[in-house]
Amino acid sequence: MNHDLMTNNPLLIVSAIFVFFILLEIACSAFRQPRGQRRDVLIEAVGSSLLLGVTFPLVMWASGALMGLALPQAKGMLADTPWVLGLLLFLIFDDMTQYWWHRLTHRLPALYALHRAHHSAPYMSIRIVYRNNSFYYLLMPGIWFSGVLIYLGLAPVYYGYLILKMTVIFAAHSSVAWDDKLYRIGFLRPLMWLVERVFSTPSTHSAHHGLSAEDGVTHYKGNFGNLLFLWDVLFGTAKITRRRPVTFGIEHLASVSWKEELFWPLVRSRKARSAAHAKVDTALQTGASAEG
Repeated sequence: MNHDLMTNNPLLIVSAIFVFFILLEIACSAFRQPRGQRRDVLIEAVGSSLLLGVTFPLVMWASGALMGLALPQAKGMLADTPWVLGLLLFLIFDDMTQYWWHRLTHRLPALYALHRAHHSAPYMSIRIVYRNNSFYYLLMPGIWFSGVLIYLGLAPVYYGYLILKMTVIFAAHSSVAWDDKLYRIGFLRPLMWLVERVFSTPSTHSAHHGLSAEDGVTHYKGNFGNLLFLWDVLFGTAKITRRRPVTFGIEHLASVSWKEELFWPLVRSRKARSAAHAKVDTALQTGASAEG
């Protein structure tokens, strides 16, 4: 019965783990954020609802449907794949590609506009896990690859993988510094040294969300890993301090409305539209001068 529950309803288990971290933050008086504003509640409520109710199901359905049209004979062809190999495929095609997608969005301004909602929160909390522009998830390669692997017969592996991945992500975003306690236990120190280099933790991930790069802890140009922090270690973007930033958010960028954070590029401020028009005008004038 329990096996069937996990196999057929992984979202029930993921939801239960999500609720556990909410209750943990409430118990530790860390869920209600004094620095938060009404806009933060709107971004989190609307963004999370769109991802879980629209974007994620849509990508899962679309990836399977496209595979059905392109390669109908491939359906279920990996069903007999050993579980360990199936897990490795998800780690590479979902988690590693998410690392590179996440890293790319911090490099290109146009893509960062799809991700800034996740970083504009002035706090860390389970509340911000799904706080993102819907197009950020719609374009995320890992979700599409996961849909393909499910079509190929790896659904049972994905369900277990999803539970593991979301547990780590929930724990890494939590405002409860549970890893601090473990660092202080002497006989666990060798284990924690390994854990913090393999998996995301509140310490390493909070550094990614810090406001000021000058505080010695914040590292928003690194620590991109979601499930595995190992990608940061392997690709040179890791910073481990076992400390946490005092402040969180985005520096050097003017604030925009909560609607723009969630729905850019469909919703853009007048200033952004004017800048875009100016770039077009400049390009047209440059082209005209070259032709002349």
